[in-house]
Amino acid sequence: MKYLKYLLGLFLLLSLIFFLKGFFTPTISYDCEILVNKPANEAWAVMSDETKLPEWIKGFKRTELVSGTANSVGSVSNVYVEDRGQEMVMKETIMAVTPNELLAMQFSMDFMDMDYEITFNEQKNGKTLIRSKSTTTGNGIIAKSIVSFMTASMKAQEDANLNSLKKLIEENTKNY
Repeated sequence: MKYLKYLLGLFLLLSLIFFLKGFFTPTISYDCEILVNKPANEAWAVMSDETKLPEWIKGFKRTELVSGTANSVGSVSNVYVEDRGQEMVMKETIMAVTPNELLAMQFSMDFMDMDYEITFNEQKNGKTLIRSKSTTTGNGIIAKSIVSFMTASMKAQEDANLNSLKKLIEENTKNY
């Protein structure tokens, strides 16, 4: 009986820590960047090519335009991705577009919402610095708590995606 009380106490303590972390850190943010050996207009074109999205975004399957004009401010699309064998859908709303410089989007799903921004800054010698910024908030107390523990894995996934994009851009031979 004594061990059961200790076990229950430990469970309650861990549960309290889990929920308090979500309460005090309901939103996570992370930045990633890559430097590509191509000019901004070519890097932008490769990134924007919908046929190449599955090559650099892990799990990407397809998009379906819901409203507006594709790839323009205010357009809404459903984005389908596969994660661990399960298909998920996110609602994507384009918030800002400045060709060759900026793309800002909001993603919404039952579990969480994300603000995502990717910028292209041309450097000297035809290189381009590509930087992404993500801010994610869980929807509901359990989701907030789970998201608060996911910063490292979400950043690692974005780093992997951007490194795949870098490779794709630098190997590009298509004239856009």
